[in-house]
Amino acid sequence: MCKELVLKNEFAQVSVQIDYSSNGVRLKVMDIRTKRVIYLDPLELESLAWCEHKDLHPILDPSISRWKGIGSSAVEPVLNYKL
Repeated sequence: MCKELVLKNEFAQVSVQIDYSSNGVRLKVMDIRTKRVIYLDPLELESLAWCEHKDLHPILDPSISRWKGIGSSAVEPVLNYKL
């Protein structure tokens, strides 16, 4: 792992690190409040670059998962990508 970068605003606080421990380089993103972690590979990061902000709305809405408990949701977010 390399140096940790912390990004925060009034809505969220995350730490970001480059992870070299797997077969390829990945980005480790951790929600500091819940300690929930996701590792994103270059393909997943490139996919984010191709998204428009409206594509992210379903996963940014806290009523879908975060307000109902950590990682649990009765409704799964649906992403519709039109490339």
